[in-house]
Amino acid sequence: MEMDLNAQVKKAGFLQRLKEFPIKLKDGVTKRIKNVQKFGKDDPRRIIHSLKVGLSLTLVSMLYYVRPLYNSFGVSGMWAILTVVVVSEFTVGGTLSKGLNRGFATLIAGALGVGAVHLARFCGDKGEPIVLGIFVFSLGAAATFSRFFPRIKQRYDYGALIFILTFSMVAVSGYRTDEILVMAYQRLSTILIGGTICILVSIFVFPVWAGEDLHKMIANNIIKLANSLEGFEGEYFPSSEKTSKETNSCVQQYKSILTSKSTEDILANLARWEPGHGRFRLRHPWTKYLKIAGLVRQCAFHLEILNGYVLSDVKIPQDFISKIQEPCSIMSREACEALKAIAKSIKTMKRDSVCVNAYIENSKNAIQNLRIALKTSSPETEKDLLEIIPGVTMASILIEIVNYVEKISEAVEEFTGLAHFKETPDPKVSPELGQHQLLHRGSVKPVLEGDSEEENNSSPHVVINVHDEQPPTTSEKKVSVQKTRVGVV
Repeated sequence: MEMDLNAQVKKAGFLQRLKEFPIKLKDGVTKRIKNVQKFGKDDPRRIIHSLKVGLSLTLVSMLYYVRPLYNSFGVSGMWAILTVVVVSEFTVGGTLSKGLNRGFATLIAGALGVGAVHLARFCGDKGEPIVLGIFVFSLGAAATFSRFFPRIKQRYDYGALIFILTFSMVAVSGYRTDEILVMAYQRLSTILIGGTICILVSIFVFPVWAGEDLHKMIANNIIKLANSLEGFEGEYFPSSEKTSKETNSCVQQYKSILTSKSTEDILANLARWEPGHGRFRLRHPWTKYLKIAGLVRQCAFHLEILNGYVLSDVKIPQDFISKIQEPCSIMSREACEALKAIAKSIKTMKRDSVCVNAYIENSKNAIQNLRIALKTSSPETEKDLLEIIPGVTMASILIEIVNYVEKISEAVEEFTGLAHFKETPDPKVSPELGQHQLLHRGSVKPVLEGDSEEENNSSPHVVINVHDEQPPTTSEKKVSVQKTRVGVV
């Protein structure tokens, strides 16, 4: 009886799962389709890159489909397809890096391989494999060792790998074939055709520039620093108008900067392979981005420490907080504005050092005020000292952040000079203001020529009333007046 009941329960469960299977399958497929759509919408360039690779593969397939091309290259046309698969990268710099590395490595290794085969044949049938083995061992070991050098590892690692592969294949296969030159020519030609097609499609069909991505990334990271500093004031000093949730989300924006070094290094390396494009010249100082990025990351590390004090449960005396609140708020606010101005300068590629220096100077003045406030808040007992230590530490970290903001400004100033950024004119300064910044519109009682000396000596004090700071207009300057003599006592 129990066995029948269990069998019925299992059968009912199986039927229920069978009925639910189409619904679960539909939900699973729908969920994955939505994930794919979201992934594509996050960066539509991914879809475009996929289509570009498909286009490149279709073009090189003509080496097989078109009879005259197949008669010229034969089965070596597969090397063109293989080249497209391994050379096609997301960015133009990546494609150029792999394409040029593969092309030159194949050319050099092929030439050395052919030369090694011909040299080995002079040693007779018994000596030929020994000489070829020595060549393969020597060049393979030397090329492998060269890959450990940082500079070669960074820029030419793929070329060294292709060199080892090509030389070994040509040298070894040349031992069993007499048409070594024909084989080397066909492989080199098809590889160059595949690499050229990849490079042309990458540059001229919706190009993705690594340099432009690096440029935007550095500017966005500086903005994240600014937002984190902006949120610090509202998080540490609860009197801010922003809610705790809003300020906390702003404070946490710096975290993505802490792990961005590898991406920045890759983009900077690839950008150096790219030709001049758009606003970026041929010899754009890409390495300076890494210097700026390093300073930004150091500043983010200090923000991480500062955030630890913000989230701490340690209670600081309210009277001490009230003394340091104003200078700390000014420091964070002015440093935030300086970072925003720096980010805007990078994005627009225009120099704005006057505005940035003004914000930094305001931050330094706030530091002096903070030091005065700390001197006037000397604790009377050891207990009071222990209570204010977290606040003093927080203030010192904030001072370090301001110092790093100044270093970032100096690095960006150096970079803008090398990158030939345009100067941003100061809208508050008029070309005519320098000559008339002391005399503005007002009322003056002059002493005209022709008056008697007695009237001159007895003339009252001259009073000048300044109404505004507008410089005189062109029409006002053209008005001719009599020669006057103004006596000011």
